[in-house]
Amino acid sequence: MARIIRFHEIGGPDVLRIEEVDVAGPGPGEVQIAVKALGLNRAEALMRAGRYIERPALPSGLGLEAAGIVAEVGEGVRGLARGDAVSVVPPISMARYPAYGEVATFPAAHVVRHPVTLDWTTAAAVWMAYLTAYGALVDIARLGPGEAAAITAASSSVGLAAIQIANRVGARPIAITRTAEKAEALIGAGAAHVVTLAEGGLDSRLAEAAGPDGVRVVFDAVGGPIVEPLAAAMAPGGLLIEYGGLSPEPTPFPLFTALSKTLTLRGYLVHEIIGDAARLEAAKAFVLDGLAAGALKPRIDKVFAFDDIVEAHRYLEAGDQVGKIVVRV
Repeated sequence: MARIIRFHEIGGPDVLRIEEVDVAGPGPGEVQIAVKALGLNRAEALMRAGRYIERPALPSGLGLEAAGIVAEVGEGVRGLARGDAVSVVPPISMARYPAYGEVATFPAAHVVRHPVTLDWTTAAAVWMAYLTAYGALVDIARLGPGEAAAITAASSSVGLAAIQIANRVGARPIAITRTAEKAEALIGAGAAHVVTLAEGGLDSRLAEAAGPDGVRVVFDAVGGPIVEPLAAAMAPGGLLIEYGGLSPEPTPFPLFTALSKTLTLRGYLVHEIIGDAARLEAAKAFVLDGLAAGALKPRIDKVFAFDDIVEAHRYLEAGDQVGKIVVRV
């Protein structure tokens, strides 16, 4: 028996329950880990609230990231053994492979031996943020030295990962955030410039921060009305990557700006990278190299105890964090 977090109905943080469950062992090609820490993601709050791309059967587990010790390996698994310290690449389905528990099972291809320098809290905060940012900025956009990249929701774990990755490839990250409260933290995290939405004039201030070459790449988690000023500040031939929908308002298509500048606007999910073995291996190599070099380092905002999962989800939904929320098991 192990303690597992599940929900039996769609709703707010209060629907989460810690239950004693008889957990089956790993199947062929799977690895079971004794979980030491969990990384929280907004996707989990969305699934719990019934607004995620995946609609689970109830009761359901949830969770996309974990770090811990290999407890059992399934038939056919190579390269991993009991006792290995590992972290988890998010699965395609968190209903099929939920992370929230004292014990969790994942496909072996998603279980990574991370650098020994990482503690459990940091290791649990790696893969969703860095794979998401890598997939957009490096794999798709081919961001390069000297180029300006605009990053919305910059204080999120993905936003901070994007800032670090942009710096890693020699680009200039421009952080976009709601108010000036987080500006100092974002500069400290490596942003070349910070533009706040509360000040207005997003297009002109973003264009000024980018310089004469403009913004070739926009990495946007928000959508909604800001898409129009984002597009207005972009360079001809630029690429706007939408990977979230934090805004509750409709997202307009900036038709005439897209036409005049021949812009590309595309949707993106990290599943593109995770679901392609070759692209995933390249991403893992990039992230592990950056972690080992110290160029990539997750920022932990707050750590909660496993028994405080409801409070952790309330804090997640408040959106005030700078970096990752982690739950220790």
